[in-house]
Amino acid sequence: MTNKQSRRNFLQRSLFTIAGAAAAPYLLSAGTSTFTESADQNALKLGIAGYSFVNFNLEQSLAMMKRMAVRYLCIKDFHLPLNSTAEQIAAFHKQLAASNVTGYAVGPLYMKTKEEIDRAFDYCKRVGVKLMIGVPEVKDLPYVAQNAKEHGIQYGIHNHGPEDKLYPNATVIWNYIKDLDQHLGMCFDMGHDTRDGQDAVKDLVRYKDRIFDIHLKNVTAADAKGSTCELGRGVIDIPAFVKALFKIKYAGCCSIEFEKDMKDPLAGIAESVGYFRGVVSAI
Repeated sequence: MTNKQSRRNFLQRSLFTIAGAAAAPYLLSAGTSTFTESADQNALKLGIAGYSFVNFNLEQSLAMMKRMAVRYLCIKDFHLPLNSTAEQIAAFHKQLAASNVTGYAVGPLYMKTKEEIDRAFDYCKRVGVKLMIGVPEVKDLPYVAQNAKEHGIQYGIHNHGPEDKLYPNATVIWNYIKDLDQHLGMCFDMGHDTRDGQDAVKDLVRYKDRIFDIHLKNVTAADAKGSTCELGRGVIDIPAFVKALFKIKYAGCCSIEFEKDMKDPLAGIAESVGYFRGVVSAI
């Protein structure tokens, strides 16, 4: 083992200790937390990507977020369907507010036609957020960019790794969008980027001007066999990633997307939340 690896392993062990201390109060109590998130104080907002809760209804999802004192949610359409009425949307936001949670974006939404793009933008406007995460067809990107500009909505294309034939990594997305309107950018999934053989830290810095949202995760391997794991346990250097976030003055959300133990994700998400807070506190 090299000295660099030794130092990194020591830091990770230290951060696990900090992470446990950071997470423990929220696992022991379901009451309202008075925790003031250090990440927020440093202009890093910690959230949860709604897909993490695909097996849970909204009430159950918010209960988990409340226990961890995580206050930002990327809204998935299984919690708020695209055909929701104005009354249903108002009730949804009221339910979030009761748990001290803000829905800051919608998606990912998948769209294969211009009609589906129109429907998605209408939904985003009615929900009242200014960020949409989506997966459009490449041929429709100019139309998406046009709609994003007209509606004043940032549109982040989500990359999904080596299995994704359209958008496997950040560089592929960048090459498609670099000459299109600035409202078109990416939701940078650092885990899938790594699984496609890319360097997530370098890509964060390289494409910073068009990264609107981050799906925060770690993976077990830097190839197609890699899978989601707790934030402090994988191959991505999370302290280096957080340092890069501060360096580029990232202003969006870092939303944990936990795709492991999805029928019982609380422990893994809570460990990841605590680890992230520990890293931020240590930098």
